Amino acid sequence: MPTRAQKLRLSIFIAVSLIALLGLIGVITRQQLLKESDIYYIAYEDLSVGGLEVGSPVKYLGIKVGVVDDVRIDPKNVTRVIITVELTHGTPIKTDSQADINAIGITGLKTIEIRGGSNEAERLKPGGYIQPGTSLSEEITDRADVMTRKLDQILNNLQAFTRPDNLNKFTRLAEQAGSAFEKMNGILDENRRNMRLTLETSQQIAARLDSAAVLLQATLQDVHRIARSDTLEQILANTQAISAKLKEANLVALIGELRTVAERTNQMLSLMDRGLERGGQDFIVSMERLKLTSEYLEEVSRMLQSDPSLLLRGAKTKNIPDKRLER
Repeated sequence: MPTRAQKLRLSIFIAVSLIALLGLIGVITRQQLLKESDIYYIAYEDLSVGGLEVGSPVKYLGIKVGVVDDVRIDPKNVTRVIITVELTHGTPIKTDSQADINAIGITGLKTIEIRGGSNEAERLKPGGYIQPGTSLSEEITDRADVMTRKLDQILNNLQAFTRPDNLNKFTRLAEQAGSAFEKMNGILDENRRNMRLTLETSQQIAARLDSAAVLLQATLQDVHRIARSDTLEQILANTQAISAKLKEANLVALIGELRTVAERTNQMLSLMDRGLERGGQDFIVSMERLKLTSEYLEEVSRMLQSDPSLLLRGAKTKNIPDKRLER
């Protein structure tokens, strides 16, 4: 049977424990009561919010800024779900911010992610409605719809492709392709030597082109060296000087004088031509007379050779050469 002292110690322990528990509860309650928060609302229409419960976290750009305080259906619009969120006091929510519903891993639970908002936009006052964003399930549903439509289109195309007439066309095309490949192989086998010769010729041509490129490079280097030498500068300077002198000269007068000289030269050549023509005629007459004189001298020589006495007694004056010369 417990003594009085034991009962007293037990009573004191229970009293102290109750006081400590009440103090802890008071501290926690005081923090919650004194904690300032901002209340905002989010309204989703025709969107499932399954997995979103009271106490679910609310994040802003990945940082937890509050929790879901209430989830209820709008009595005035049964397709509209109003979510009340409690955010840390001073959280900068802009009028163009949006609230998306995202999943937390594979648990099926969801969270609200606030994103967007620009510095130029005005700050949304507590008690206002944050613009609703999208839901992961909605995005998956939309993508599934798109994929379903594309899959239906692919199946329809495949069904159209597998029709008997198309299969026959495809079979004929495959046979023609096989025949073409066989012919190509035959052509390659027949012309393998020619192709090898062509490749060798191409290699030789490439080697010659390389040599020509080397020579061309050397030529360009020579041209570059000549272009940078003083000789070209002197030639250009002389050309410029000649051009300047020609520019300064009276070309019109010079051309007129050259024309006069040419006309006089033509006149002189004409006179020389006529003089040569007359001299040629006189030369021909003189040659005829000289030939006739030579003939008479031969005749006299024969006569003297046959009869030397003619020198003493003379000859008849018949057919005297001088008379013929006078003619």
